[in-house]
Amino acid sequence: MITTPSARESAKMAAARAALGYIKEGMVIGLGTGSTTAFFIQFLIEKIQKTGLAVKAVATSENSYKQAQGGKVPLVDVNRLVQLDMTVDGADEIDGRKRMIKGGGGALMREKIVASMSREMIVIVDNDKLVEHLGKCRLPVEVLPFAHLATLDKIRTLGFDASLRLTDKGNIYITDNGNYIADVAFENECFPERDHALISAIPGVLETGFFLNLAGRVFVGHPDGHVDLIQ
Repeated sequence: MITTPSARESAKMAAARAALGYIKEGMVIGLGTGSTTAFFIQFLIEKIQKTGLAVKAVATSENSYKQAQGGKVPLVDVNRLVQLDMTVDGADEIDGRKRMIKGGGGALMREKIVASMSREMIVIVDNDKLVEHLGKCRLPVEVLPFAHLATLDKIRTLGFDASLRLTDKGNIYITDNGNYIADVAFENECFPERDHALISAIPGVLETGFFLNLAGRVFVGHPDGHVDLIQ
């Protein structure tokens, strides 16, 4: 049975296909995490199989690693690299200044490391991810399990509503790094640079989901299949 993609899936697929055209022979690329990036990885697999495109990749999560490995994308040990040609990743929110919130999939720390290693981070999103102001979605914050309740309390002391992420079964969500995620809600306006600095200064906080000054070209897909490029 053939299923027709939903409008949002069509938008994600359009953005993913647009980014694929920027992958060149011999590149070492970072593979992000999330539903839009999963489309990109699938399209990359298909292109490698059809054209013999010679690229290598590193993955930002176990899910992306397994998908790429299953499609026989050549994978490289990120610990042997200091720079990547390009990373392709999605976003939970992105504003007009290309500031982002990421980490809904729990891979924010690896995603940020890989993005910072790259000559360019290409961002692929559907049009629903565009926002005037960041903070409509919760901000993921990766924290150490050690004394995590104290870390959460300090985040709350700053005036933020923070809760520990749980799995569907009610267990504590554990990242691929073995850490926890605190999801932070903004009751009032979000100030990305200030809030990132405040939360990052708390002992026990490893990384926030604010991605600032990292995005290069942004491909925004729409349900009708057209794509806007933000440079």
